[in-house]
Amino acid sequence: MAGRFFRGAAFLTVAALLCTALLGIAPPLDAQTKQDAVFSYHEGRAFMMDGDYYGAAQSFLEGLKVNPAHAEATASLAECYYYLGEYEEALGWVRKARVLARANLDTANLEAFILAAIGQLDEAEGVLKTVLQAEPYNKEALFVQGEIDMARGRNGDALIRYREAVRRYPDDRRLLLSLALVSLSLNDYPNAQGYIDRAMTAHPDDYRVYYYAAWLSARRGDVGAAAAYVEKALYYKEDFAPALALLTVLRYRTGEYEEAVRLADGRIAANRNDTYAHYLKGLSLWRLGEADPTTAEAHFREARAALDTVLTINGDNDDEFARALLEEILLRSTSLEDPSRARYAAWHFRRAADFRQRNLSDEALFEYRRGLRLNPYAAERRDYAETLRFKGYTGAYLNELLFIKELRGTEDADIDDAIETYTALNREALPLKYQIGIEELSRHWQIALYTIDAEDAPPSAYHTDNAVVAAVYLKDVLVHDRNIAPGGEAAVRRSSFADAFRASRTRGDDYFLIIALDENERDLLLKATLYASRTGTELKTFTAYRSGENRLRNAARAVTDQLNAVLPFRASLIRRNANIAVIDKGRIDGVTQDSEYEVVKQGTAEIATDGVALKYGESVVVGTFKPTQIDEEVSLGILTRRGFFDRLAVGDDVILQPRLEQAPAQPATPRVGPELQALLRTLR
Repeated sequence: MAGRFFRGAAFLTVAALLCTALLGIAPPLDAQTKQDAVFSYHEGRAFMMDGDYYGAAQSFLEGLKVNPAHAEATASLAECYYYLGEYEEALGWVRKARVLARANLDTANLEAFILAAIGQLDEAEGVLKTVLQAEPYNKEALFVQGEIDMARGRNGDALIRYREAVRRYPDDRRLLLSLALVSLSLNDYPNAQGYIDRAMTAHPDDYRVYYYAAWLSARRGDVGAAAAYVEKALYYKEDFAPALALLTVLRYRTGEYEEAVRLADGRIAANRNDTYAHYLKGLSLWRLGEADPTTAEAHFREARAALDTVLTINGDNDDEFARALLEEILLRSTSLEDPSRARYAAWHFRRAADFRQRNLSDEALFEYRRGLRLNPYAAERRDYAETLRFKGYTGAYLNELLFIKELRGTEDADIDDAIETYTALNREALPLKYQIGIEELSRHWQIALYTIDAEDAPPSAYHTDNAVVAAVYLKDVLVHDRNIAPGGEAAVRRSSFADAFRASRTRGDDYFLIIALDENERDLLLKATLYASRTGTELKTFTAYRSGENRLRNAARAVTDQLNAVLPFRASLIRRNANIAVIDKGRIDGVTQDSEYEVVKQGTAEIATDGVALKYGESVVVGTFKPTQIDEEVSLGILTRRGFFDRLAVGDDVILQPRLEQAPAQPATPRVGPELQALLRTLR
């Protein structure tokens, strides 16, 4: 209704201008300028009412060229940028608007909303004080104060604040929906649904209310109710993009992949740059290929094309989920010699080279490994080897050179010289001295990775099945961890916790991780919960909250670091000569000379079920190991037996339980997930 009003106002403005032109009455230049600015402003507001923030921004910018001092247009432009997620740009414009209209409380509230969105909570509260001093029960100020409470983790305070506001404004749509979302953040589903029902009763023809009802039902796992609500939202506004996106996700979640592809195509036709629609189309085509081997090749090819479109649209702002999924499809559906593999591997190699130039060797190694996963025969393997050498891993460097020489099958003077030099340098290295083959170096923790089709998972209108993609990604990161063997089947998705528990226990794993992920356009929250495979006991939860570029990569690495920090050190005794012994862990694994390790009789240590630890009695501790020479992958040390008899034997476990202070402190994570956070902001 409001949109029609503003469009009507714009039409009347245009009609008035045409009449004056036809009658030969030319308004003064200042009046003409003002009319142009007013027209652009009303046109922009009409676009905003229709949810077209790009068109609105264009109108406001055109109006401000004519009249830079138009306070309402300046504030409205800031509002457009806020809705588009360009918070820094929005902040600049809203501050200009406040200079032009210092007494305008709506503009002050908008500044507070923007400051809260970029995390400047103290500054936002400072702005709010001026508003609340003028109007103690200003509704917009109560909104932004509630958002600040939630950002500070005070969800209960936000709930109380919104309830107080609802007593004053009992039918306010935004307040009722905010209460529903805050209740949801506190896992209070009955009250969340109650507030949604009140909003639908008060606003029976408001498409936005039905959209939020659909989202809540999807979050609860009631896909049927969610679909009914979203179809009602589309009945009242058939081109409402968020509802169309949610409907596509719901069709995917019920296994209607062909329908999901059709809906995604409709979204793409409306907006060619809708990367989430291209992503979901690629994901659905991949599922269709998995379901029908006879059409797999064609579906996988189409899926790769859809995901490649995402990468093309995003350009430098890489979509990590689309790239990770695309690479996984490549690995499963193409041969090693497929030229497309080299193309996507080259992207990682370019990033790795850039990291090397900036002396960021760990980041470079990560990218080289991602690239070599796709194209193991790439010439950049030599650069990868050089990065290992730079890190001081001369043994690993030599192994890479030998692999390259075997691959090429021809003489290369540079490689031959390097092999000769580093063979001589490593002549006294422990693996050569004790003839230790790589097959003797064990990974001592078998950990499976799964995702669960949980009822309380966000419906994810961003990257559907993001937890599955993240689990596969994290699994690949752990492949390069010498301490952990990431077990589990290729399919990480499980229907229930019981299903995951059964699969991991049957395999004989030590632990299993349940991966969950929540995101919005800018932020990502990765959660990995560790369970004992023998009993299914929950032991520890690792979380990583990341924003901006490379957030999936950085979150995966953070979770890996947290996991390694709490796992006990575990090695095997692989050589023994009297009281001199070698274990299969070295400098890479954190072996230090100032630590003394317990040697435990082989096969007697068990996984604890009351914490991340190994349990064994004093009677099975047969001695201690003190390192004296630490190589990259193995260590030499002195054995001291415990007791009168010498019970030390090759194959015994060498253990160091982690101290509590070894675990890194985890940064506080918000109690409101990123997707719920984004929904709250859209209520402004």
